[in-house]
Amino acid sequence: MLRFLKVILWNLPRIYMIPKMAYKAKHADRYGEEACYAYARLAIRRMMRAGHITTKKYGVENLPGEGGYIMCPNHQGKYDALGIMISHDKPCSVVIDDAKSHGILVKQFIDLVQGKRLKKDDTKQSIGIIKELAEDTKRGRRFIIFPEGGYFHNHNRVGEFKPGCFKSAVKARVPIVPVALIDSYRVFEEWTLRKVETQVHFLKAIPYEEYKGMTTTQIAEMVKERITNRISEVVSPA
Repeated sequence: MLRFLKVILWNLPRIYMIPKMAYKAKHADRYGEEACYAYARLAIRRMMRAGHITTKKYGVENLPGEGGYIMCPNHQGKYDALGIMISHDKPCSVVIDDAKSHGILVKQFIDLVQGKRLKKDDTKQSIGIIKELAEDTKRGRRFIIFPEGGYFHNHNRVGEFKPGCFKSAVKARVPIVPVALIDSYRVFEEWTLRKVETQVHFLKAIPYEEYKGMTTTQIAEMVKERITNRISEVVSPA
């Protein structure tokens, strides 16, 4: 929380970026996805500078060169999607809990990257989002979705993955990219202003041919295992 307050205060002279995000989001057809994503990443970089945050990325070569895909990371905290986006050069977006997406700055940011708002207690709306994700990824868009469904202050431990998060990938027949986040929780959980370093590991993409015929429960277990193994390799090496 202390770091979050520092980020807000340091960036007060740049508060103009919030209405500018809203304007660009409203006129996305004019600016284009690349320009909107670049502006979103500028906002992330300024936040990182103010908060003394660095993020190291690994495995960028594992990202598919063409077409859409869905990234499935473990979930540690509010910085997770930002850490992935600053590490992911091509435009990508995120699926977020609708209840958490309407606060100032968050709303404008999600609109800017054309994120998807998921209402967890609305089955019909959730099914609609799954269809939208499938259609968008078929058209070449890239999304981040958190299979844990939320973060529970579990630090570098990985919780259970919800099978439903993989339905869009199955429907669209697009690659699934497991993403291992390490120390991402430290950004806004630790009560300190000391420099903090997080890691984003893009693991080998899982093509449709590899997971077709599997149930979403089996896919969820496979993705979780790969992420857990990578975190164990880095955090607790043999």
